[in-house]
Amino acid sequence: MISKKAKFSIGDIVKHRHFNFRGVIYDVDFEFNNSEEWYDSIPKDVRPKKDQPFYHLLAENNEITYEAYVSEQNLITDGSGDPIRHPLVNEVFSEKRGSVYYKPSN
Repeated sequence: MISKKAKFSIGDIVKHRHFNFRGVIYDVDFEFNNSEEWYDSIPKDVRPKKDQPFYHLLAENNEITYEAYVSEQNLITDGSGDPIRHPLVNEVFSEKRGSVYYKPSN
């Protein structure tokens, strides 16, 4: 059996490689685990492969906050140091130290 490893961890602040949003990771799927309808809605020229980690984010852009599901290939580390404004961040995480959010269990 091949072991899969995620590049990012829960609590990491990341930004999308192509689109203008950032967020904090609150869950990881080690391979695609969403609906086919969702997957097929992504334009073919930017559709990621399914056999990679996908991350659940508390996401934000300049206008709104929302939840996002993003492939590992489309994420990079956000080095801004700015906190995430999402209203659920304080329900999911207990504190922020540097550029990482921590859950009560970690």
